[in-house]
Amino acid sequence: MFLMIGVSEGSKEFEYTQTTVCPGCGRYGRYIVYMTYTVLSLFFIPCFKWNRQYFVRMSCCGKTYRLDPETGKRIARGEEVEIRPEDLEEVNMGWSDGGIRSRANWSGAARICSHCGYEADPDFEYCPKCGNRL
Repeated sequence: MFLMIGVSEGSKEFEYTQTTVCPGCGRYGRYIVYMTYTVLSLFFIPCFKWNRQYFVRMSCCGKTYRLDPETGKRIARGEEVEIRPEDLEEVNMGWSDGGIRSRANWSGAARICSHCGYEADPDFEYCPKCGNRL
């Protein structure tokens, strides 16, 4: 008998619509809400998820925010929720200047992918999870 077990990273984008004026670039945009997680799979069937984190990416400039976990859980359940500025914590400057600039680039800490929210080592050029440029 053999057993196939795997641990991997995943992400899920939610059907959520809220438009706003972006505090980063000043343009009109919408929130793209998604969750990242770690999952244990048994025979390729996801069995257990943990390390859930919720993020918001702006459609206009790509600026990324970490979303308050309680607000994220409510959105995941399909509730009608309005995201407030105090629910957001900036993690990425976006691509409005032509290139993605993570705050971590300036502080020497881990770099956070604007696409999936993965925290990569500061010397990485590309996200090891999704392959997008950091």
